[in-house]
Amino acid sequence: MPWLDVIGWCGSALLIFSLLQTRVLRFRALNLVACCVLCFFNAAIGVWPMAAQNVVLAGINVYFLSRLLRERHDEAAFEVLEVDPYDEYLRHVLRVHGDDILKYQPDFLWDPDQDTDHAFLVIKGDETVGVVIVTCEGEVARIRLDYVTPRFRDFSPGEFVWRRSGIFTDLGVRRVVTPPTMVNAYYDRVGFRSTGDSYVLDLG
Repeated sequence: MPWLDVIGWCGSALLIFSLLQTRVLRFRALNLVACCVLCFFNAAIGVWPMAAQNVVLAGINVYFLSRLLRERHDEAAFEVLEVDPYDEYLRHVLRVHGDDILKYQPDFLWDPDQDTDHAFLVIKGDETVGVVIVTCEGEVARIRLDYVTPRFRDFSPGEFVWRRSGIFTDLGVRRVVTPPTMVNAYYDRVGFRSTGDSYVLDLG
C-alpha cells in the first residue's frame, strides 16, 4: 500500500537525520520517534524481527531520555573549575571550538589579563561542557565568553553556573553583565534582566 511505503521512507529518513545530530538530547528524541514509526511500519507489513528490533531500540532511547531529562536541571551533574587564564588546556578548548565560538560571540578575542580575568571550565564527569570567562571590575563581572559545546546545548549548564555554583559570590562579585554583541542570548531564562543590548544579574 502506498501510504505504508510513505511511512517507511519517512521513518528511515528520520532515523538517518537523527544520526546527524550533535546534541545528545535531540538525537535521542528524534531517534525514538524514528524507531516508533519504523516499528509500526514493520509490524504493518509483517516483518516481525525488524519490528522487535525497533521496540528494543525505542526502549533504550526512552531509558536514556529519562536519565538525560533528570540530569538537565540537576546541579550535581555539573562542576565548575577555575583555571589559570593562560592554562594550556583552556587554550586548546578555545582553539578547537574557535569557529563555533565566533558564531555566538563574533568579537571574542582572548588576550588575558592575569589580574582581572577569571576563566572557568564547566565539567560533566570527565567531559568539558563549556567555558566561562569574565573580567572583574570591583564588584562587577563582565562576561568575556560564555560558551557551551554543541553536545550539551539542550541542557542547562548556564543555569547552574550563574544561579547555583556560587563561584562569583566567592570572588566578591555582586553584578554580572553580558556583552551586547552576543548572538541568541539565553539569559532571560536564567534570571538576568534586560538592560538594552545587555543583560544584568544581581547577586546577593
